[in-house]
Amino acid sequence: MTLSRLLLIVLYIQVVVQVLSEELLAPPAPPQNIHVDNWLLTWTATEERDVTYTVQYRSFDTDNWKDVPACIQISLNSCNVTLLKPEEYDCVMLRVRAERHLLTTGPVEACSRHGGSCTPEVSLTARPGSLTVYLSRNHSLALEHGGHAMYRVYYGKKGEPLQKFKDDVSSVSFNELQEGQHYCTKVQYIYFNKPFGLPSCTQCVVIPESRKNLKQTEILVVVVAVIILVILVPVIAYILIFQRGRIKQWLRPPYEIPDDFLNTFHVHHNPISTSSSSEEHWDVISCITPEEVRE
Repeated sequence: MTLSRLLLIVLYIQVVVQVLSEELLAPPAPPQNIHVDNWLLTWTATEERDVTYTVQYRSFDTDNWKDVPACIQISLNSCNVTLLKPEEYDCVMLRVRAERHLLTTGPVEACSRHGGSCTPEVSLTARPGSLTVYLSRNHSLALEHGGHAMYRVYYGKKGEPLQKFKDDVSSVSFNELQEGQHYCTKVQYIYFNKPFGLPSCTQCVVIPESRKNLKQTEILVVVVAVIILVILVPVIAYILIFQRGRIKQWLRPPYEIPDDFLNTFHVHHNPISTSSSSEEHWDVISCITPEEVRE
């Protein structure tokens, strides 16, 4: 075995070991799009291999998360949590974490697409510079617990963590938002300032631009177009009128005579005869005498 082949084998082994070590030592990607629909919890699984998922729940009166017995280290992307309904009085918080080779990701909390006794009903209305989250004051939790039950409305720009929030007993409005930007929101019940039940899934809307801004934009576009025309039209006219010769010269292809062009023609030059075929005789004038002198 030559030295070059030995070096290639060593490099190949190092690459394989590095790839395997990264795959074995790195935790899997967290699950995405975790939501509940009629007590069926679903999520989008990662494309990585040998990944399992564990579903956990927590009730309002405790800070401890417990494993759902039927959904511990499963390879599926769904879990039926109906058995928790009578035990936890219909309101629990759920989350899912991924695991591979004893390495786990941070848990991701679930949301609910449908409102009910544990999740608020949410509707959004966007206006120029503002966003209103419509929430009912007469929900079951408020009727049972009065002013101790409130809404916590999270909001922020799309793509950013929803960390800002407002607490209120009914609808909430956010003002001085950037027009033309996407803003997202999610809502959760709180009871004695503690999260209660599942939050609503994140919803996003575009903040429309005001008519004033639209008119300003239209005026700006028209002004820019007029300026461009005022500048370009005289320049183009000058070029077409006074620089036509140069333009033709630039567009005219260069003249090129092929090397074998002259070889294709044989030019014969006939010698010019200095004398005619019939010679003519002339008298030679030796002297000219004016007519007056002779008289």
